[in-house]
Amino acid sequence: MVIVSYSDAFKRQVRRLSRKYRRIRSDVQPLIDQLEAGEIPGDQIQGVGRTVYKVRIKNSDALRGKSGGYRIIYYLHTEGSVLLITIYSKTDQSDIDAAELVNIIRQEDNS
Repeated sequence: MVIVSYSDAFKRQVRRLSRKYRRIRSDVQPLIDQLEAGEIPGDQIQGVGRTVYKVRIKNSDALRGKSGGYRIIYYLHTEGSVLLITIYSKTDQSDIDAAELVNIIRQEDNS
């Protein structure tokens, strides 16, 4: 079993998004279950210098499917540990910069 933890940035973003999208936690839960089961969904992001993946998940509140849903970025910290780095709604934000991801990972490594 894999341990899934959350960055401070991820927690803040879920709190902020939950004001607009009430079902965000239930939308994210299937991904957490997959990660805990040892699966590695999504596409690997190049240029970060770490093993980082981006996953598309549907937003039940937006009724647009995965393409208009959430993007979750996670980091394979160790073989038995995954860190959820960030989450954003594709309707609110088009993409995230690799430098921003590196910055969040460094902050978590230092805490």
